[in-house]
Amino acid sequence: MRTAKELHSLQQQYRRLKEEVLQIGLIALGTITPRTIVRTYSNDRRKKKTYGPYYQWTFKLQGKTITVNLTEDQAVAFQNAIDNQRKLETILAKMQELSRSILQITTVGVRKRVRVPQAKSNP
Repeated sequence: MRTAKELHSLQQQYRRLKEEVLQIGLIALGTITPRTIVRTYSNDRRKKKTYGPYYQWTFKLQGKTITVNLTEDQAVAFQNAIDNQRKLETILAKMQELSRSILQITTVGVRKRVRVPQAKSNP
């Protein structure tokens, strides 16, 4: 059985995580991918021209993959939001684990039945 001290510690951890959630900014799902295009000249294969980088944000919406082209500034802002989303998911997973532990400590469970040994009968 866990002690009141352990319960207090779990509750403090939960409160700290709640405060962390309040500090998270904008959130977004998806990934940012920088793209570059390399072209060779048809008359001189040794010469190459590089275009980019171009930034693409890819995410799922109603089961479909959506790709949006972004400027460099947008890519930075969206990447921050994606990082915030991942941080939020990590915090929520920890909060779920703590909640489960706190609930198990603070609620009364089903009492285990006492097994009564049965006498063997020989037919």
